[in-house]
Amino acid sequence: MLTLFAIPKAFRGEFDQIQRNAITSWTLLEPKPEIILLGDDEGTAEVAKEFGVKHVSGIERNEYGTPLLSSIFEIAQRVGVEPLFAYVNADIILLNDFMTTIQQIPFQQFMMTGQRWNLDFNEAIAPNTSWAEELRDRALTLGRLEGPQAMDYFVFPRDTYTSIPPFAIGRLCWDNWMLYRALNLNIPLIDATEAIVAIHQNHDYNHHPDGKKGVFLGEEAKNNLKLLGGEHYTYFMLDLADCQITPQGLRKPLLSWQRLDRRLDMLSLARPKLRLLYKTLLSLLRSGDQLSTVPSKLLRIPVRIVSRLKGLRRSKPSSYE
Repeated sequence: MLTLFAIPKAFRGEFDQIQRNAITSWTLLEPKPEIILLGDDEGTAEVAKEFGVKHVSGIERNEYGTPLLSSIFEIAQRVGVEPLFAYVNADIILLNDFMTTIQQIPFQQFMMTGQRWNLDFNEAIAPNTSWAEELRDRALTLGRLEGPQAMDYFVFPRDTYTSIPPFAIGRLCWDNWMLYRALNLNIPLIDATEAIVAIHQNHDYNHHPDGKKGVFLGEEAKNNLKLLGGEHYTYFMLDLADCQITPQGLRKPLLSWQRLDRRLDMLSLARPKLRLLYKTLLSLLRSGDQLSTVPSKLLRIPVRIVSRLKGLRRSKPSSYE
């Protein structure tokens, strides 16, 4: 059903336990996914053997030695045998709601992601009968749900993500590109935050020579931003999802003026062939009372769209210009 792949950091210091916890949780998923650990950092091959999962080395790296997203995804989809793929950051604990949610998706083409729960967790998972429920309760009571920019897993069918720019993994912007690409391909972008409790084990940034500053503000982060297309593209976030999946099933997000403003603004970047239409509609939406005076026929905008815009509840729009 699913090939789950990740590229761990070196198994030393706090990341040894953190990544072992994550991999342990993946091996306990039902139905059990194919699991691939990629890369040749310290301990990766040994841990893959210990857990009985696949290991693939030979990932392309940039001049700083950081693995490239393009190589990770290409190799995983070439080696993996299942029709669905999930990239997961190697510090994320998954529970069985992950597999249950994937099984609910009715689309042949899609991309699913969700927000993470940050949790201080510095002990080993003890895989008894109640570990998952206890950890879920702990995350929901003591953890913190991150915002729509915090995405640590991505689920998609084979060959959805090809021709990926050479982003440095573990730096900024590549996850924004994942959302951009889904909207660019015009496939359903699914927000699974309400259905999946993805637990991020809090950690420091000592794996980078310049710490947190290096991860978020260093040269690799700057290069990733250029590959993304610039600052405006960093606003491709989870609030742009076409639909949400919950334990009760799929639903459309509630429509609001702010949401429509956001989607029109970002779709003008994601779908350049329709940029003029989206920009025109965005201009109409932001014009407020002038909307009724616009000659929609001359602008070739269907009357039903103009009527829909006029009928939306008014509130101050968020500008991402």
